[in-house]
Amino acid sequence: MKKITELTAELAAPAIAEQSCTLWDVEYVKEAGTWYLRVLLDKEGGVDILDCEAISRKLSELLDEADPIEGSYTLEVGSAGAERALKRPGDFARFLGSPVLVKLYRARDGRKEFAGVLESYDACSGSATVTVDGKAQVFSRQETALIRLRVEF
Repeated sequence: MKKITELTAELAAPAIAEQSCTLWDVEYVKEAGTWYLRVLLDKEGGVDILDCEAISRKLSELLDEADPIEGSYTLEVGSAGAERALKRPGDFARFLGSPVLVKLYRARDGRKEFAGVLESYDACSGSATVTVDGKAQVFSRQETALIRLRVEF
């Protein structure tokens, strides 16, 4: 049996392509007692509300028909955002040289957050090299809670 996120990605694919968008991620999470099915999109030039609305309407109908989720949930379709999380090797490859924020599970040198520039990513080990304050630092997959893009002003 497929995971809810995988099935949702398959059901959403035609509607996403029709809007000239790409799928960034699908999340199925429980927050404050409510289940959320989130479909996060990307698009050259940016995702707009009309893209989200069109995809949401079609996907909602398809999910109602397939009925893969027991119980109630909230469907959310939106942009992955400017400060999106990097999860897959392709995400890291696409954003090499970009500003990122690394969040760790445990403090390193008294800090749990490091802002810098993504220099490299090793897909085999899952480690990322980020230049922080002019010094390259390697962050392992095991110690890293999150790596996301960072918008600088």
